[in-house]
Amino acid sequence: MIKVVFTDLDRTLLKNNGTFSKANLKAMKVLADNNVKLIIATGRNILSAKKVLTSKHHFDYLMFSSGAGIIHWQTKEIIYENHINKENTKKAIDILLKYDVDFMVHDVIPENHKFYYWVHNLLPDFKRRVKLYSAFAQPLKLNRSPIKATQLLAVLKQDEEDKFERMKSELRFVKVIRATSPLDNRSIWLEIFPKNISKGHSAKWLCKELGILKNETVGIGNDFNDIDLLEITHKSYVVANAPEELKQQFIVVASNEEDGFAECITNLINDK
Repeated sequence: MIKVVFTDLDRTLLKNNGTFSKANLKAMKVLADNNVKLIIATGRNILSAKKVLTSKHHFDYLMFSSGAGIIHWQTKEIIYENHINKENTKKAIDILLKYDVDFMVHDVIPENHKFYYWVHNLLPDFKRRVKLYSAFAQPLKLNRSPIKATQLLAVLKQDEEDKFERMKSELRFVKVIRATSPLDNRSIWLEIFPKNISKGHSAKWLCKELGILKNETVGIGNDFNDIDLLEITHKSYVVANAPEELKQQFIVVASNEEDGFAECITNLINDK
């Protein structure tokens, strides 16, 4: 019997324009009516998530910043959080500087919507993100004392997969997650978190807290940063707009534009 569903947010639960379809909203309520917990697992921070999520939406917890923190959505209590220590933040910054990439260093939870940025190439996707959150962004000053961070984020071009892998190999002391930019849907985001942090790691922690077993879990995603989650849930799905590599590994439902989340939930409820 399924007791919890973990779902990615952008381009999985939400449509491309960042809104909910009527079918997906109905499916979220169906889960609540059947006493199945819904956990939204997103790369967004809390502030960004609040742009599309309200207390009226039917879900239980928000796993934000790719699992770096978890908040009980109705009470707004943060029940789980992590950060990268000063030493590893500095080491990560040094490696990013070595590779001449544009990057950001995010403050610790709950202020992790604030960040310092370093510009080398000023890629369009990087420029767009800085502009989008300009109220919370300021240039990084390398002569300042090392800081703790929730995450670091570097923006790479779409064709720089080899560069991503080289950087990842040097960043073995932290967790490196690959994501596709939600802004241009092409650029590679190299996201750096504390060593043991990911959507999957945090999902396991939450399941233990709630007394939920692996065979009672479902995961739904659409991108590379969902892999750690989809590998630990009992039933794992991707929407049809996911990369081909993921569609070969997990059960495929309709795209986010065609209510793939609702399709998945309907199938799960009918199988009960």
